[in-house]
Amino acid sequence: MHPIIRNILAVIAGLVIGSAVNMGIIMISGSIIPPPPGVDVTNMESLKTSMHLFQAKHFLFPFFAHALGTLAGAFVAALIAASHKMKFALGIGAFFLIGGITNVFLLPSPLWFAVVDIVGAYLPMGWLGGKIALRGVRK
Repeated sequence: MHPIIRNILAVIAGLVIGSAVNMGIIMISGSIIPPPPGVDVTNMESLKTSMHLFQAKHFLFPFFAHALGTLAGAFVAALIAASHKMKFALGIGAFFLIGGITNVFLLPSPLWFAVVDIVGAYLPMGWLGGKIALRGVRK
């Protein structure tokens, strides 16, 4: 397969897998830590109007979803990429970081969560996903 096509597929696969992991975790989060009564976590308007009801425990799964989704996407992209594997992993991290920053502006989450999420969930997990993939490739 041509390296450019392989690199394009790496980006697409990284974004699809990362998004699927993110959404999967978000979808199961309510069954593990139920949201406040009457809140629909899949509806942006419901989240906006009821964010003040959330406690710190309600932010665990969104953080895990963002971090593990980015990690999985970066890992897959680095694994598939024909060249510059770490750059592709970090690119996936940057893409999800842009989504995280957008989310901070759309949802009135607490400042502590916004900082932890933006600083810890995206670029560090992109780097880690790339490192794990590179470790597997070198062996």
